[in-house]
Amino acid sequence: MNAAQWAGLIAALMVAANLLCLAIAFMRLRRRSAPSRLQKLAPPVTVVRPVRGIETFSRETLTSGLELDYPQYETIFCVADGHDPIVPLIEELIDTYGADRVRLIVGDVAVSANPKLNNCVKGWEAARHDWVVLADSNVLMPKDYIQRLMASWREDTGLVCSTPAGSRPGCFGAEVECAFLNTFQARWQYAAEALGFGFAQGKSMLWNKPFLDANGGIAALAAEIAEDAAATKLVRKAGKHVHLVGQPFEQPLGPRHLRDVVQRQFRWARLRRVTFLPFFAPEILVGPLVPALLAAFAAPAFGFSAWQGVLAVLAIWYAGEIVLAKGVGWFVNWRTPLAYLARDLAFPGIWAYAFVAREVSWRGNAMKIKADGEDELNQAAPALSAVNMRSDGTP
Repeated sequence: MNAAQWAGLIAALMVAANLLCLAIAFMRLRRRSAPSRLQKLAPPVTVVRPVRGIETFSRETLTSGLELDYPQYETIFCVADGHDPIVPLIEELIDTYGADRVRLIVGDVAVSANPKLNNCVKGWEAARHDWVVLADSNVLMPKDYIQRLMASWREDTGLVCSTPAGSRPGCFGAEVECAFLNTFQARWQYAAEALGFGFAQGKSMLWNKPFLDANGGIAALAAEIAEDAAATKLVRKAGKHVHLVGQPFEQPLGPRHLRDVVQRQFRWARLRRVTFLPFFAPEILVGPLVPALLAAFAAPAFGFSAWQGVLAVLAIWYAGEIVLAKGVGWFVNWRTPLAYLARDLAFPGIWAYAFVAREVSWRGNAMKIKADGEDELNQAAPALSAVNMRSDGTP
């Protein structure tokens, strides 16, 4: 075989591997599991939600967590600053749903350079129950939210999580974020979990409080700059597994500037680079860039133009993603292929940036994320405003 033929073969194998991954994720997401023992027991639960600032869907997402169809649970909202603009909404919710079911705790505890984790510490310590859910404030909780988390808990489970499923994008930038969140990140995370490589995701975490407390408590999640990376390593070290909820919970997006979407991907890529380098390094191969370039090189040897080779790869690649998205109920519209293309054009730069950048923007602060664990935020706190803040403690 000559070089062009080898290039064509490798491109075909990469496209086939991508389709296989999509199929694995599809089967995992469509799998129906019998109720777990924990789900049948339905123990009381504490839901801890760190909040900061006001977003487009804050009222809807926060209210959704107070109207769950579960027999016994409490909700603790945690806010670092008592003057945060989200506080009046929380107080209104407490008046509506009752102080016996909903509490607000003000003040954080500096256990790490991660402001969201610091914001959760007091809520964790105040939890009345042995089962605790740490949930970002922009998660839209369905009525059976807790049951769906518990359904994935098995004898070997140390943590159950949910990836975010991007929904209700308000512009093309938000559609690109859906492309990143859904058929890229969530798809690979579900495929990995199906193959026995479960990774934690900080959006929704169901913990057994005695288990985490016996392994260092919530402060142990400060071992890594990203609490979900620390959670993954803690659970594995304890001989347990991270499992994912059957179907991820929605995160309504609303309008998003494309620049902000890419900036978040820059930060998350740097976090993955620092915390899970062996898994992050091959990420450049999971997009269509490499097979498209190989197909462009090989196509003339088979009587096609280079552009035809590229278009063939992209057409098959994106058709598979659209089938997955529609099959599991994720956002799709006529611009979705363009959103996928924008994502895949941006990702090589994002991936490369993760290897050279020493600072990322975290909610208006410059944050140094280092490989030696000595992470730090600068000393200047951003102003509390609905413009530069999101309501979960992260941008």
